[in-house]
Amino acid sequence: MSHSLLPDGAPTARCNDEIIGYSTSIYSASSQKLGAEKSQELEVNATLVTGNKISWTKYISVICSCLMIAFGGFVFGWDTGTISGFVNMTDFKARFGHWNSATSSFELSDVRTGLIVSIFNIGCALGGLTLGRLGDIYGRREGLMFAVVVYVIGIIVQITSFQAWYQYFIGRILSGFGVGSLSVLSPTLISEISPKQLRGGCVSLYQLMITLGIFTGYCTNYGTKSYQNSVQWRVPLGLCFMWAIFMLVGLMLVPESPRFLLEKGQVERARQSLAKSNKLDPEHPTIKNELEAINAAIEVGRMEGNASWKELFSNKGQIFKRVLMGAMIQSLQQLTGNNYFFYYGTSIFRAVGLDDSFETSIILGVVNFGSTFVALWIVDKLGRRKCLLAGSFAMSICFVVFSTIGVTRLWPNGRDQPSSKPAGNAMIVFTCLFIFCFATTWAPIAYVIVSESYPLRVRNRAMAIAVGCNWIWGFLIGFFTPFITSVIHFYYGYVFMGCLIFSFFYVFFFVCETKGLTLEEVNEMYEEGTKPWKSSNWALDRERSISTEVEPLYGEYL
Repeated sequence: MSHSLLPDGAPTARCNDEIIGYSTSIYSASSQKLGAEKSQELEVNATLVTGNKISWTKYISVICSCLMIAFGGFVFGWDTGTISGFVNMTDFKARFGHWNSATSSFELSDVRTGLIVSIFNIGCALGGLTLGRLGDIYGRREGLMFAVVVYVIGIIVQITSFQAWYQYFIGRILSGFGVGSLSVLSPTLISEISPKQLRGGCVSLYQLMITLGIFTGYCTNYGTKSYQNSVQWRVPLGLCFMWAIFMLVGLMLVPESPRFLLEKGQVERARQSLAKSNKLDPEHPTIKNELEAINAAIEVGRMEGNASWKELFSNKGQIFKRVLMGAMIQSLQQLTGNNYFFYYGTSIFRAVGLDDSFETSIILGVVNFGSTFVALWIVDKLGRRKCLLAGSFAMSICFVVFSTIGVTRLWPNGRDQPSSKPAGNAMIVFTCLFIFCFATTWAPIAYVIVSESYPLRVRNRAMAIAVGCNWIWGFLIGFFTPFITSVIHFYYGYVFMGCLIFSFFYVFFFVCETKGLTLEEVNEMYEEGTKPWKSSNWALDRERSISTEVEPLYGEYL
């Protein structure tokens, strides 16, 4: 069923080529024909659409909605921040570890530690691929609510574990199902309800919530570690119920995706949702034009038939190329080595001779959280490609210095002797620099890129594959890190350095710039086969091209 939003008799055959850029170029073409008052109104609208000047305060309600959706990232960050402390807590090790007669203490083996920490990621990967589909069936918002309920079930299984480590293990898989679904649906919904001028910053709010979750998790661990019973880890787990309730209530207040609503034929609800997101009247020309662009893309998708998993591997419309790019970007985000610090931060800092590694992990949490605010600004200011390239270069330098000091200076008299305090301090400094670079570039922008790069008909499936790769690499790094570091110690950092160098060249040759484009324009750019290193100029070149065509096409309606 078609839901045309053009004036009666307007040409629709070429809508897939011209309509997408209609809202920006039409204002310029028509301003010479209309009266001064009307021309002024159209110029204001053009500024809103192109995003050359924008006031964040005007969109405060939209940003608040995106924050509530992004709270799914807080849930993930909370798990990352708390589990890194749990595996070092005395009660947790006494319940789920084994007695080591040599040290006269309870310990978690490398295998058990790796499984408990990293199996969460496998649950997340499976949840993204399965529960993430609920967003296409029932709506993004309803899918998020269901994911939160699944997460709560997993927390119940974990918090009721007493001695059996495998029960806790199963609980982490279940909670991972919920968080994996959140990691697909949260960035997707944010990208579909946020204005294009703010989309990069709004999607980055998901990463901001992750960093806030990590930081608060660290702080909670620090506050409970002095207890000698299960309060050490059950209180942090119990707080998860509060986060779940908060998110469920918040989701009731956010709008549904206008793209999903249009796909389901609910034109008026889509109009209201889009108007709410853009802070404009539902009958405003900008809303009408964007609805028409979205609808045109949906109609093209309908003519192609129902989407399938097989379509993700098709070269038609550069779909497979984009799926592969998203999977690589999400994989490389993990291969930056960030979780080497976040999952095993307390263990690493104990190795460099710090008296209270929990305190240091809080410092890292502060750096991580504070740095992400920088990302909210630069992602739409500098663009996606520049940020990723700069991040890869800077983080590789940090790992070179960190690993070299660890290998050559940390234990000047051998590993059986006390570590060097100056060397340990230097490693902490470069760890903080690494986290700053990660938090301002690859941490949020990997999610921004994958949330923008796919057409609506396959977006959730493609997102699930991309984010699933992130979770799988998270599992591999989380599981094998204890074994690797016990053998090669800080040489491990050189592995991540190599991955970062590779990521620099991958971004340059395969990742397109999407700053300032609508999701439909991003799709068109990929379909045209634009070279990534030329993509920054695509929007400008396209505007110039369409401006020469729009007046003869639509002049009779002006």
